[in-house]
Amino acid sequence: MAAAALYLGAALFGGLIAVLLRLPPLVGFLAAGFALGAGGAPHLPYLEPVADFGVVLLLFAIGLKLDVRSLLRREIWLTTVVHLVVSVAIAVGFLGLLAVIGFGHVAGESLSALALVGFALSFSSTVFVVKVLDDRSDTTALYGRIAVGVLVMQDVAAVVFLSLSSGEPPSPWAFALLALIPGAWVLHRIWDRVGHGELQALFGVAVAVVLGYGLFELVGIDGDVGALVAGALLSSHPQAAELSRSLMTFKDLMLVAFFVQIGLHGTPHLLEVGLALLLLLMLPFQVFAYAGVLWLMRLRRRTSFLTALVLSNFSEFGIIVAAVGSTAGLLDEQWVVVISLAVAFSFGLSSIVNRRGVELATRLSRLLPVRDSFRLHPDDRLVDIGEADAVVLGLGRVGAATYARLRDEYGLSVVGVEHDRSRVGALEDEGFEVVRADATDLEFWTRVQRAGRVRVAVLAMPFHNANLIALARLQAAGFTGKVAAVARYDDDVAELERHGADAVFHLYGSAGFALADHAAEVLLRQPARRLPRPGEERDVLDPLDRDS
Repeated sequence: MAAAALYLGAALFGGLIAVLLRLPPLVGFLAAGFALGAGGAPHLPYLEPVADFGVVLLLFAIGLKLDVRSLLRREIWLTTVVHLVVSVAIAVGFLGLLAVIGFGHVAGESLSALALVGFALSFSSTVFVVKVLDDRSDTTALYGRIAVGVLVMQDVAAVVFLSLSSGEPPSPWAFALLALIPGAWVLHRIWDRVGHGELQALFGVAVAVVLGYGLFELVGIDGDVGALVAGALLSSHPQAAELSRSLMTFKDLMLVAFFVQIGLHGTPHLLEVGLALLLLLMLPFQVFAYAGVLWLMRLRRRTSFLTALVLSNFSEFGIIVAAVGSTAGLLDEQWVVVISLAVAFSFGLSSIVNRRGVELATRLSRLLPVRDSFRLHPDDRLVDIGEADAVVLGLGRVGAATYARLRDEYGLSVVGVEHDRSRVGALEDEGFEVVRADATDLEFWTRVQRAGRVRVAVLAMPFHNANLIALARLQAAGFTGKVAAVARYDDDVAELERHGADAVFHLYGSAGFALADHAAEVLLRQPARRLPRPGEERDVLDPLDRDS
């Protein structure tokens, strides 16, 4: 227990220091591992199984978010493939130059080893990128969706490598795994019965470890592939996002062991630190490779660079690839330390860059040629809201009712903004004029044109933070009309008013008034019956007993 306490304390301390330096906590976990290794900390026998378990849950969680249809979009799969090839070529050329110079142990590496290092450094960090997008509330923005799609495709490529690196052909029984596709229906029906809470989390872990990792290992395929496939089989279930959230804390805790374990691979020497810093010089080339490919996919220049900048880091999957390559004898073990350091340094650099990513993307966009609006990607063209008098942001139950009221009762020309594709289709069938976009996306407001007539904007999104962000984006775009918003709690009402909302509708507070109105309406529609007092039974007749 003393050793476990030492490891836990070191990881916590390292994570806290990283957060204080405004870096991702996993940078601190890596540093803790290096410190423990350098200090000769006692071996912890169960650290590796816990780390492996964390990777399995990470891949399962990625599978739960996997939408195969979106991955087939050209701007996602083609960007991933082209960028991977370009990144490997850049790395081979850069490391080859260092080998010619005779820098460190690079000089003695084969071309295949340098290519494998380039492959490991071609990925961007899923953990880091999603955190940046969450902080900006841009996960559902166009550039955010593309970035996440590219990350998933990169993760798939990494998992395929992990599977092939074992060197042994799968068993003929591997074909039996195809039965998992129809078997997914059974899993969904079981899930319907599981409900929520801890039993749902246990169900997810069991599917990931037993049906995913265990079955695939049994037939000679890397279990990590099985975890990803198991998650993908469950991704269409309505509670997939809830399960992913419930496993998040558990998965993140397990991954702490993975990052600490990576640091234990060796104590970095000055030469390895220098090589890791030199590897950062490849990041600008990767940024321009991303931006160039996305621009060729007909995205706007600013969108291309925003996506590229958020992906401008190395990935924890690169560490996994390097570790597997080292175990398989494809790489020297020192490369695991070098790549771990490069990943940690890239997080720090990318954190600094992405603090001003929006402004930097605007400046860098001048480096690419201008393209006519009609030639742009359909999801990235200018948004024309016409001659609308009002804009309703968020068309859930409250937003749709507000839209209908403004249109039918007040005769206003109204446009709605909604990001859910299926919801947009249903509303359009009902006669609503809807723009599919995320109102919290800063890029959306830069694409809006002909908004000069809009007199009122209604913030009707279900989350208070989303309404606050949309309010700030409206103000940043120079909107001069009135802003009305909905809120659930008193402090939310006060915060919206403090940030400039002209009118705030308290959902819970107003619900009482609406309920009273409905009750009075029923009361006036049919007179109330007074219960007789004792002795009055004969004087009060039931209406059903009266003569007509």
